[in-house]
Amino acid sequence: MNLVSGQNDTRSIARPGMIPPGPGSRTMTAFARGGAPRNTLRPTTASKYVRPCLDSITGMLERIGCGWLVLSESKRVLEWNSAAETILTACADSLDSPGDLSAALRSLIAGVPAHFAAGSLSWIVIRSAGDRPVIMNEEGVVTPDGSIIVALLDRQPRTGPNPETLRKMFGLTGAETHLALRLASGDAPLEIAERSRLSRTTIRTQLASLFAKTETRRQAELVALLGRISVLP
Repeated sequence: MNLVSGQNDTRSIARPGMIPPGPGSRTMTAFARGGAPRNTLRPTTASKYVRPCLDSITGMLERIGCGWLVLSESKRVLEWNSAAETILTACADSLDSPGDLSAALRSLIAGVPAHFAAGSLSWIVIRSAGDRPVIMNEEGVVTPDGSIIVALLDRQPRTGPNPETLRKMFGLTGAETHLALRLASGDAPLEIAERSRLSRTTIRTQLASLFAKTETRRQAELVALLGRISVLP
């Protein structure tokens, strides 16, 4: 696997046949939710279709708390988000520099068969420190320009549903929204009661209201629903 290091800066690299970035172009994008920066070394292209397609996929990965990298067909790192850098840095034994994501990616998948096909989306699931990751590949072409998206998913959830989305979808109160987010992050109702300095009866009443408004019956069912909603903006 020939991965060439992508440094963490915002400069574009011009290639033959590519349009150099103009005065109005941007190489650093902050997502509306969470404000996580997108780091890019991708040159600006003339395509009006590829960029929205790529942004849609990486935006979805961002919302569910995944790290992601965009590779060229030659496996060169073009773009990544801060979550990817955090995950790879934690998994790598050593890095020559904080921006050496390619070396960290090689270290992560060392000894694991990996086939990153042009235009594909591949998921790397990190189960625990020292374990071999699991790699799953999406079938079919995902990105029409042949670039490769690698999604990094570790065991610990990093985000939850958008609070405003929850309120709009289910008509939740502020207290119910707060409880839903705490449950989505893995906290138990009694633990939430203690930390929020609320009575158990109050938490149980809010939980019962959550079940009714979301049409769920058990906490596990509610948490699973909240996980699916995390992909929404």
